[in-house]
Amino acid sequence: MDLFHLARTDFEDWLRRLEDLVETTLIPAEERLSDEAGVPDDLAEPLKRFGLWGLTIPERYGGLALDMERQCRAMIAVTRASSVYRARFSTTVGLSAQAILLNGTPEQCETYLPRLATGAWTSAFALTEVNAGSDATRIETRARRNGGGYILDGAKRYITNANIADLFVVMARTGPDGSGADGISAFLVERGTPGLSVGPVDRKMGQAGAPTAEVIFEGCRVPGSALLGGVEGQGFKNAMGGINTARLHVACTCVGQAERLMREALRYAMDRRQFGKPIVEHQSVANMLADCRAETFAARAMVMDVARRFTHPPTPGVAADIACAKYFASEMVCRVADRAVQILGGQGYLASHCIERLYRDVRLFRLFEGTSQIQQMVIARGMVRAAKAGA
Repeated sequence: MDLFHLARTDFEDWLRRLEDLVETTLIPAEERLSDEAGVPDDLAEPLKRFGLWGLTIPERYGGLALDMERQCRAMIAVTRASSVYRARFSTTVGLSAQAILLNGTPEQCETYLPRLATGAWTSAFALTEVNAGSDATRIETRARRNGGGYILDGAKRYITNANIADLFVVMARTGPDGSGADGISAFLVERGTPGLSVGPVDRKMGQAGAPTAEVIFEGCRVPGSALLGGVEGQGFKNAMGGINTARLHVACTCVGQAERLMREALRYAMDRRQFGKPIVEHQSVANMLADCRAETFAARAMVMDVARRFTHPPTPGVAADIACAKYFASEMVCRVADRAVQILGGQGYLASHCIERLYRDVRLFRLFEGTSQIQQMVIARGMVRAAKAGA
């Protein structure tokens, strides 16, 4: 069956099939995920058949073109399995594909989006540097004109899928030092371009199977056609163009992971007996489970409410609500994970149980696509803006 066609014509059936894949294939195979190898091809292929690389890409380029509500439902479903599976395609559907779709020339869209939509190509978004993290305007990677093209020099770090990416969306400074966001441009750099190299895969606290690495540019020569949108100084705009999609997808991931953690903790609490009865019947354990349920439900309600109101570009109020959802959901899932470990006790601390791995995995969500502190800043600024506007 053509699952691309099914997603467009009968989303509910498509979603049920995706949920079945999660339960029968993805969750049982989680122990196969590793830092070096990433998601094995035989597990990535069914994700490609479901069209997950093309969630946000229009049909004319071969994508699913799902609206945001359906994107969120799909993302929650797939992230009941390890969030590492999502990392395999998230760098494509979020910032990279959105940057090209919203800002690319017609030729760039026609060249790259069809390859990305099917999963034939994987992209990586190369923004973060040693001195440019939360303040992305501080990037130091430079792109200087050379004839009809550019030469890139610099280094990026924490780049997800760097070791397997076919295409890098790279932010580099074309303006003078101190020019801030106005001096940043975006470039589309294909793997194998001379002067582009990738460092060793990082060793991380969690997210085994979602490789990250440094990307180095040393005299990396690209043609003028690699300048995204064909206009200099639009790189920061390009980078931020897809940030709201990416942040909402992270919030969805937090909900999916919380639902999985809660299910694992509940199952254990119903089976484990102490003092003559299942521990779920002890009020202290039941209260922890209730807190998990209430917070997960609240986060899901926030995500879906924002998804239904999502537009591009989002109104200032919705942008602040997206930050609310990302902030609350990422903090929430860490609390749920901590309670899950507590409910399982010593068993939850052992690497032989998935709770230990999930506990480490979810800690990342309070950091990437804007830390919790950045989300608080966005929320507060939105409140001030609304107050001044008399809202």
